[in-house]
Amino acid sequence: MAQQERAARTRRAVLEAAATVFAERGYAAATISEILNRANVTKGALYFHFDSKAALAHGVLEAQISSEYRLPRELKLQEWVDAGMTLAARLPKEPVLLAGVRLSADLQDRASYGSAWPAWSELTETFLSEAKARGEVLPHVVPERTAQVFLGAWIGVQFVSQAASNWADLELRMSDLFDHVLPAITAPAVLVRLDTAPDRGSRVMAEAHAMAAPAGAGAEA
Repeated sequence: MAQQERAARTRRAVLEAAATVFAERGYAAATISEILNRANVTKGALYFHFDSKAALAHGVLEAQISSEYRLPRELKLQEWVDAGMTLAARLPKEPVLLAGVRLSADLQDRASYGSAWPAWSELTETFLSEAKARGEVLPHVVPERTAQVFLGAWIGVQFVSQAASNWADLELRMSDLFDHVLPAITAPAVLVRLDTAPDRGSRVMAEAHAMAAPAGAGAEA
């Protein structure tokens, strides 16, 4: 068990180091040597988990989507909003997500390692399909098509936010995106109950951290 835990820590350290380098330099300019230095691991340890730079990039992309801040809600559409708003809150601060943006948009090299875009689209489609089954989404909505439209808009929001404010307004732009898309697809009785405020992602993350904290944490001894 201890050996498995060490291996998991090493893999995570390599992925985070690779993500930092990819986010800063892009795929073509990134080198295994720099990733090794950032991760502070041996070449053998790195190649035990990833046999090439392309495998490293693919691993970073696979790490994009997690359930860390996925909290169950009465409305499935609120869970979708929460996923988007927590992503907006996290992206500027987390190298793995920043690397995913840069790697996915690299039209020259991404044939070697893939893209995060299909996974994000699939996640949206899953949320919308479940919401439609519950009657939260209007009957005419086709989840797959809406997911593709939303993905394109979200990619645009990312790049405009990066160019205009170095991500400082990403949460506000994401909130605006939901406020424009949701009225077109949501049952009116559900729409008025959704929380799409710009600080929604930060509040959800704080809630998740509080739920994960050990009982009695922070209390005086």
